[in-house]
Amino acid sequence: MKLNLLGRILVCAVMGIIMACTVGIPAFAGAATAVGISTLAGNFMPKGAACEGVLTEIWTGELIKALRAGDVATFLDGLPDYSQYADNDVIHMIDVGGDPDVLVNNTTYPLDVQEITDNDAVFSLDKFQTKATPVTDDELYASSYDKMSSLKERHADALNEKKYAKAIHALAPDSNAEKTPVLRTTGEYVDGESGRRRLQISDIVALKDKFDKMKVPVQGRRLVLCSDHVNDLLLSDQKFRDQYYNYTTGKISNLYGFEVYEYSDNPVYKAAGTKVKFGTAAGANEYQASVAFYTKRVFKAVGSTTMYYSEAKTDPLNQRSLVNFRHYFIVLPKKKEAMAAIMSDYKAAS
Repeated sequence: MKLNLLGRILVCAVMGIIMACTVGIPAFAGAATAVGISTLAGNFMPKGAACEGVLTEIWTGELIKALRAGDVATFLDGLPDYSQYADNDVIHMIDVGGDPDVLVNNTTYPLDVQEITDNDAVFSLDKFQTKATPVTDDELYASSYDKMSSLKERHADALNEKKYAKAIHALAPDSNAEKTPVLRTTGEYVDGESGRRRLQISDIVALKDKFDKMKVPVQGRRLVLCSDHVNDLLLSDQKFRDQYYNYTTGKISNLYGFEVYEYSDNPVYKAAGTKVKFGTAAGANEYQASVAFYTKRVFKAVGSTTMYYSEAKTDPLNQRSLVNFRHYFIVLPKKKEAMAAIMSDYKAAS
């Protein structure tokens, strides 16, 4: 029995060292933490398993690391990060009331008084939750930590995929307006005389013209092309093909003052020019659009992450554990201005 106990302690210590190296803390601290938590927590896993304690804090830390560092949505790189202000997963900003009028060569006194009212803008972070995944005791007998590691990665990937899709959707205009234009492609039709209309370089020039007229600063203009539009340009423009994708920076070469990125889950627009609600499938003849925005008019924030875990020993009928995660994250424009979209125009066959 003593040997069995020593064996368990040794296994816990080894697993603690492995996870400590993964999260970047001293090995001795990981070993001590693993043994201590396993001892205090009791038997989280079936008797005789490789280690009887699921180290919830370590797995939560690993998920946070994956959600922060596993950023495949490069279009979010360099955006203003307000994570430090996300108290209780809510951010407060000041919505400034505008600038004062400027008088030139004025000779009339007294000067007029002009009030400028600032308001409190409150942004609640989006809550992303994964559905609980069952882990039976039978599975843990075979490979307890491999199973948990695999689950952690899959939950992290699912959360990332959903939150980045929500982010690019939020950065796209709801519909065409003076400060949020929605342009339409003007290239040739995919099917000849009808079908989806391709994006062409002149459409990006038209987008530049819109940003120029909105007086959006040149530094910080960003364009996120959808897959359809990237393929359109690859087929039609030799220069774009030659400069397509920089494997060092992870983005496409700049075009007409825009930092250009590609993303596979851009928002969809209806034929009338309105954005399809997030999470709603595209209908017939509805296509993804490319999205443009000014980086200093948007922000991102990472909030809290929590791991939820129920032990198999509390479920005598199913003898399974349940694990899932909750994560808070947001990407939004500070104001709905200096943002645009290029949607694919469509013409039905006559």
